[in-house]
Amino acid sequence: MIQVNAIYVLWMREMIKYARAKSRLVGAIAMPVFMLVFLGLGFRRVDIPGIPGSIGYIQYLVPGILGMTLLFSSAYTGMGVIMDRQYGFLKEVMVTPASRTSIVLGMIAGGATTSLVQATMMMFLSVLLGFRLPGLPAILAAVFIMLLICVIFINIGLTLSSVLKDFHGFNLIINFIVFPLFLLSGALFPVANLPAAIRVFSYLDPLTYGVDALRGIMIDFSEFSLLIDIGILIIISSAMVAISGYFFQKGEAL
Repeated sequence: MIQVNAIYVLWMREMIKYARAKSRLVGAIAMPVFMLVFLGLGFRRVDIPGIPGSIGYIQYLVPGILGMTLLFSSAYTGMGVIMDRQYGFLKEVMVTPASRTSIVLGMIAGGATTSLVQATMMMFLSVLLGFRLPGLPAILAAVFIMLLICVIFINIGLTLSSVLKDFHGFNLIINFIVFPLFLLSGALFPVANLPAAIRVFSYLDPLTYGVDALRGIMIDFSEFSLLIDIGILIIISSAMVAISGYFFQKGEAL
């Protein structure tokens, strides 16, 4: 049974934590900003196969950097769960009447909101480097895609935090997962430029379809159909919610 009040309380707690930790916001967008500045300016005059000259590398890169921001900030939501467990907060939540499903949805809502705030800031900061923002309908559609990306990787983080009980193990595993996902996603260059053997792994990467959908919406250039991108993202996000819910209930029951 889904309890809206429980979801809201957990979401609001995450918003308060986020508002109080100013360094968290700065740290979360620092690396994407550096990547955007150095790669965007460094490669803006380079002709990269697969990228039409009429688009420009900054236009191509920004959706990929947004995907990177969402990937890292969402996946590390699981770190907060481990902290809550170690400091006893999670145990207190688990003994309340709130259902496990509501607890998981509250965590997803909080993590998705903070990730979307960071990605939205990056999107508007990119204008300073020459990125041309699309119209309002396209921006709203891009936010929907970003939400799907958040849900996928937040639930990957929650699944890992339900299985791994310490910071060190979580950090090692999540870094091993997110960096290959980022590099294989086509965030920095077209997936078509990869060797066929490696391209197979790119097609298994959920972020590939998220970044491609963002490009299709924001700069009207994509490697796949937008309907295919959205369909795959919806299927994977739904599956990950179910998987993380299962592992969370199993892990916290131990």
